[in-house]
Amino acid sequence: MSGQHKYSVLLPTYNERDNLPIIVWLLTKTFQENNIDYEIIVIDDNSPDKTLEVAQELQKIYGENRILLRPRAGKLGLGTAYVHGIQHATGDFIFILDADMSHHPKFIPEMIRLQQSKNLDVVTGTRYAGNGGVYGWDLKRKVIRQGNNNVNRNSELDSLDAVRGANFLASVLLRPGVSDLTGSFRLYKKEVLTQLINSCISKGYVFQMEMMVRARQFNYTIGEVPITFVDRVFGDSKMGAMEIVSYAQGLLKLFVAV
Repeated sequence: MSGQHKYSVLLPTYNERDNLPIIVWLLTKTFQENNIDYEIIVIDDNSPDKTLEVAQELQKIYGENRILLRPRAGKLGLGTAYVHGIQHATGDFIFILDADMSHHPKFIPEMIRLQQSKNLDVVTGTRYAGNGGVYGWDLKRKVIRQGNNNVNRNSELDSLDAVRGANFLASVLLRPGVSDLTGSFRLYKKEVLTQLINSCISKGYVFQMEMMVRARQFNYTIGEVPITFVDRVFGDSKMGAMEIVSYAQGLLKLFVAV
């Protein structure tokens, strides 16, 4: 279905030894069944659970031309992981998604079809439009990610009002034109992703939001495909109190910069 195109998947990992074999199998199955040329680039940040050793075994199974290992010395941030991965990508299109199986590869063919039908620069998965949805999240995570969507409040969430307000302001003032600002299941033209990353100043959870804001600034065309997001089965979420604070701080910096 992809013609002469090749798709590189960037998989940043940290303590994902249990999830990595499953997501790689699902990706491989999806690409093969749809006759799509692909490569999967695993960017492991020196995971103490020996994720890299698992990736090495997967490379033996699927081949070095399909599984590329590009490890780093430590946790250096999501944006730099993408930069590192792009440098080794041979595809003309780049998929980014989480390695924890939150994003099911079954949506990949639909994302490719939408991109090809309209020659889009970016296709992003959305949990908040069409038949998209979120499963397995606790209320705190829904508030942070969903921003201005309707959720039930309780006293535990009072401290998160600033984050909800900031996300709402981002939608109203910055007008990125997408329903899921912090989503991390996306398809980019390679050169588009490179320019967006080079222009971004944010880190952490604000990074994905800024990518969409910058895309609109550069007049890139963006399409959305409804997806279902499922909370991780194995391992712990990377989101904690410090990430929430960094999220709010990063939004304020983005308001000033854009």
